Amino acid sequence: MSTAIPQSQPLQRAGGRMLVDVLIGRQLDRYPSTARRITYLAIVVLATVVLYYEAYVGGSVSPSILRQFGMSFSFYVYMIVVGNALGAFSSIIAGLADRWGRANMVAWGLGVTGLLTLFAIPHAPNKWIFALVSIAIGFVEGIILVATPALVRDFSPQLGRASAMGFWTLGPVVGSLVVAQVASHTLAILPAWQDQFVICGIVGLVMFVVAVVALKELSPQLRHQLMVSMRDRTLIELKARGLDVSESLRRPWRQMLHTDIVASAFAISVFLLIYYAAVGFFVIYFTTTFGFSEAQANGIGNWFWAFDAGTLIVVGIVSDAVRVRKPFMVLGALGAIAFTVLFATKALQPHTSYTTFIVIVTFISIFLAIAYAPWMASFTETVERRNPALTATGLAVWGWIIRAVVALSFLALPLVVSAVTPLVTYGAQVEATARAVAPELAIVDAHPKLFAELQRYPANAIPPWLLGQAVSEVGLANLQKVARAEPELKFLATYGPEVEKAAAEGPRQWQTWWWVCVGGEVVFIPLILLMAGRWDPRKARQDEEEHNRAVERELAALLAAQPGQEE
Repeated sequence: MSTAIPQSQPLQRAGGRMLVDVLIGRQLDRYPSTARRITYLAIVVLATVVLYYEAYVGGSVSPSILRQFGMSFSFYVYMIVVGNALGAFSSIIAGLADRWGRANMVAWGLGVTGLLTLFAIPHAPNKWIFALVSIAIGFVEGIILVATPALVRDFSPQLGRASAMGFWTLGPVVGSLVVAQVASHTLAILPAWQDQFVICGIVGLVMFVVAVVALKELSPQLRHQLMVSMRDRTLIELKARGLDVSESLRRPWRQMLHTDIVASAFAISVFLLIYYAAVGFFVIYFTTTFGFSEAQANGIGNWFWAFDAGTLIVVGIVSDAVRVRKPFMVLGALGAIAFTVLFATKALQPHTSYTTFIVIVTFISIFLAIAYAPWMASFTETVERRNPALTATGLAVWGWIIRAVVALSFLALPLVVSAVTPLVTYGAQVEATARAVAPELAIVDAHPKLFAELQRYPANAIPPWLLGQAVSEVGLANLQKVARAEPELKFLATYGPEVEKAAAEGPRQWQTWWWVCVGGEVVFIPLILLMAGRWDPRKARQDEEEHNRAVERELAALLAAQPGQEE
């Protein structure tokens, strides 16, 4: 017994250190093997998928949420605006990942969003609490938006960057696909909108546990260097031993706030206006304008996200194989413009079929993906051209701009598409009420002057002469039927004209917004010229060969200066 107590203290301290290492100690002092690197990249991609599943799940049941809380479309949109605005500033906070690291931001951020999604959102008692929790999720999402692509950059040399970024971009795309798939397959058996958040929150907490236990990151000395290919690994590890990290991090914002970085971030932000609309408003658009059910509207989303996801991977691999990014960006932009124009024209064609929309949105998604995966690779390479040690800061500039553009675009959308609020709030009820009292409504419509005169008097104060005239013209039984349906008829009289006007004006308003999206796609093209990277694959390969020769020379010099070191 006398030796048990002294022995337990170092064991407890060792156990405490092990627990701390598991929870927050994530740095790697050597560049990982290919298998481990792919494992870390896979965790980052899955974490991003789950994060965007949580961020976008509300869009799948937005009409139900609006009805439940009596929430206007404008309130719903402004809630998204505030969330994105705070997300923009949290993206700036995430720029500190260059100093503090990235992995803990991702892992513990998943824990926060998982708890909020599982417990807080489904139990929100009113629209204000719902909005505050949604905004909080948006704030955390802004941090992880920057930290996850920074991790992808760290674990992917430039020659594999487009493939890696293609997989990372699966996060928002597959997250949206999961939302659409789960909603379209479960809404019939789980009609309560809260159930979608419960499912999502459980998935989020599972991913949180995986990230806390398994996600690692490179040490600052390793991640602050430029890595073009895996052949650079030995040189980077040798240089890391004497690298002055603090010097490379001085004045980070001054180093990143240059035209090539800022304009490129703005370009992709406006290019993706159609994507933001798909995430937040496709369900509302298709249900209010074309009469599709929520499940059908989510079904259209299934096609959009599935083809987007597949194309991102294929294009990333092809872009890495040919060593260029810019030609893919131009091709993607031109195709997106063509099919977004076609999509806009269908807004005024109310009998457009479900299949036609599937085809159009599928091609929009394909061309968006052709541009986006190479753009992400090129943007990180543009940041590295300035300073590879400030990748997270450069991505924070992008995160701030993209969230600001989303906030501003959503702020403008209710002003452009003002018809949505009455359609979402009262449209379904007006339609159902009109069907329920169709016989009584027909009686009133057949004698408009008579019933207009009757409405001037309370039911117990109608003049006998007018009552006699009404019985003579309509019949006592019909008058009694109309009297019993009076609450429903008053509802139709109050909201019916507003809904009818909105239904007439909505399609043209939506079309105006789709033209704005086309404008964003057009702006994207000339700003491609500012980014890093070659247009010609042959010149890109020549650059690669020259880099390899330079690495070999530098490695030989370092090894010669350290004769006792092993390669």
